Amino acid sequence: MTPPACSEATIALAHRLADAAGQVIRGYFRTPVAVDDKADASPVTVADRESEAAMRKLINAEQPSHGILGEEWGPENTDAEWVWVLDPVDGTKAFITGKPSFGTLIALLHHGVPVLGIIDQPILGERWLGVAGRPTTLNGKPITTRDCPDLKLAALYATAPEMFVEEGDIKAFETLRRQVKLPRYGADCYAYGLLAAGFVDLVVEASLQPYDYLSMVAVIEGAGGVITDWQGGKLGLGSDGRVVAAGDARAHQAALEVLAET
Repeated sequence: MTPPACSEATIALAHRLADAAGQVIRGYFRTPVAVDDKADASPVTVADRESEAAMRKLINAEQPSHGILGEEWGPENTDAEWVWVLDPVDGTKAFITGKPSFGTLIALLHHGVPVLGIIDQPILGERWLGVAGRPTTLNGKPITTRDCPDLKLAALYATAPEMFVEEGDIKAFETLRRQVKLPRYGADCYAYGLLAAGFVDLVVEASLQPYDYLSMVAVIEGAGGVITDWQGGKLGLGSDGRVVAAGDARAHQAALEVLAET
């Protein structure tokens, strides 16, 4: 039976959240916005704060019993059955440097399990939607990942080398990087969308927060891909922030083996 989170009304609400965030973000993109540093030294702008506030307002108005976990305004009723996880501008460094590889990330969890995910790029007008039990779509059209039976054929993305802060993570990623055909950096959340659409084979990252990766689960899985932590475990609120996404299960397994060897 289709869970309530997969209803047309819930999907419509998710789209309205992305629309509301995008309207705010487009007004600030490539303008001289002030940039503040958060406690972890990561940047934040008025676009981040206002776009998340716009999404929270809609959720509270339409689904007041739902919880919210957002990057900028924190947790709210996160013990609820349904919890929205929001990253209004994933890739703020790209945003403030005028590069449209950032995106708005929206996930909906049911008892902690991701059942809906959106990656929205409001400047390019591209929106990936993943819903449990349905094919992933890009701007309404179904998409699938591509075959990649061997790491030596793989295109690999990570946002930046410095995200691998633990010594073991650095060594493991470098070992994997040397085995793929095309390692690339700097796509932020956009890399996961490219993977779902069949243009990239692997995304391997670390030091992520739940709002960075939970929206990817339904998007990647609905396109035929696999996304887990570095041990092959399912992703949830308590995951350790290390993520392996692959379009082909064979590439995923091979990547896990390389990461575990180091």
